[in-house]
Amino acid sequence: MNTRSFAISLTLGLYLFLSSLSGLQANEVSAPKPTIEPTANVQSKPSLSQFVSAKNSRVLFQQAPDIPMIDLAIEIDAGSRWDPEGLEGLADLTAQMAMAGVRSEANRPALSEAEIGEAWADLAVEQSISTSRDRVSLRFRFLSDPKVRDAAVALIARVLAEPGMVESVFERERSTGIASLKESLARPQTLATRALWQAMYQGHPYGALFTEASLQALSRDHLLAFHGFYWKPERMSIAIVGNLGLSEAKQVVERTQALLKPNTSERDQTLATLTNFRSSLGPAPKAGQSASTITIDHPASQAHIWIGLPLLARHELDDYFPLLVANHVLGGGGFVSRLTKEIREKRGMAYSVFSAIQPLAQTGPFFLGLQTQGAQAPEAVKVVNETLADFIAQGPSEEELVAAKKNLIGGFALRLDSNRKLLDNLAGVNFYRLPVNYLDTWTDRIDLVTQEDIQNVLRQRFEGRGMVTVIVAGQPGP
Repeated sequence: MNTRSFAISLTLGLYLFLSSLSGLQANEVSAPKPTIEPTANVQSKPSLSQFVSAKNSRVLFQQAPDIPMIDLAIEIDAGSRWDPEGLEGLADLTAQMAMAGVRSEANRPALSEAEIGEAWADLAVEQSISTSRDRVSLRFRFLSDPKVRDAAVALIARVLAEPGMVESVFERERSTGIASLKESLARPQTLATRALWQAMYQGHPYGALFTEASLQALSRDHLLAFHGFYWKPERMSIAIVGNLGLSEAKQVVERTQALLKPNTSERDQTLATLTNFRSSLGPAPKAGQSASTITIDHPASQAHIWIGLPLLARHELDDYFPLLVANHVLGGGGFVSRLTKEIREKRGMAYSVFSAIQPLAQTGPFFLGLQTQGAQAPEAVKVVNETLADFIAQGPSEEELVAAKKNLIGGFALRLDSNRKLLDNLAGVNFYRLPVNYLDTWTDRIDLVTQEDIQNVLRQRFEGRGMVTVIVAGQPGP
């Protein structure tokens, strides 16, 4: 994600990421499943440890002594789903501003945006921040040398607890966000995905999208209040992969959180009340019973088609694995998928067509997407729906099942072949409170998936639920 852009536009390039998201739970499956209960402190790998910080943050630590680096991930339950109505974009802008300088506090001097940038550069710290619907994700990479490590951690602690929120920088970032939004709204892909999310999640925070009006309504006080209310250690989860021991990892966590206050101040509470901050969300979203189609006129040379519905929550593990295999057969397996065969090979309607699942803290979506000539859009939608309906009714063939499981299991190592990939996986496991040995049992769970499992889950999750179809094209769709 471009951390300076507010544009929410799921492109075809995101498919590989979305379809690789791992982790869910659910109703029932026929085949026996391996035991995956969380364990205390140490998993099957001796160097993978779990502990809770003094300020009540969950931590996963994986020792990796091969290179003299430390990778640190901090996930905060402060994503856009917590934006108050009418102030959409608040979570994202708060996150951006948190990295744009720190204020003076006690005997610690203020650091401007340029000064903190120089401090990161002097320490050779790689850092990034991004905001999604569920969370704010911070990433830091620095040398494990004690002097560098301690200086980097001290700076991270200030970013977490003492953001400057300078008015002039805030005005600039808000203006940049508005300009970025205006530019993105000229793109058919952005129009399609925004319309899809709004239609799938009517009345739920997942469907609330920032607008020029909501960004204009934001103030510096809103950012300070949001930060004070949501950026708390009890809402954080931390993952560490690197060249340090367990005791050193615990020190890194404690020093990172040293300046954080677990309870909001009176001023923060007052501002939170005025801005209608929520401490909990409503019920999980569900797909409607009837299908719907949204057509958006746009002078694009091709029709952009997106189809989806709310499907799975991140914690629903038992249904996730059959659905992951099913999705690989349907549209997640690239050129060998059913959708590709029907749309591209048999009819030549599109170069690329895909399906993907994006499990979230609450029910996340299932997507189908493709681009085709405007005149072919009605027929393409018809073929996609027929292919999906047949797949739901029949499930995969034995040959498709074996090939999909072999491909997924064979490619699993590539998801963990660097410290950064391992860090991202551990961060997701930790944030969504998945079993600590989730990665250890992943291939076993895939291997145990049967045709019956897939058919059961497809029928339970899809039948009787209406899909939302969005077509952005130069002429009306069906």
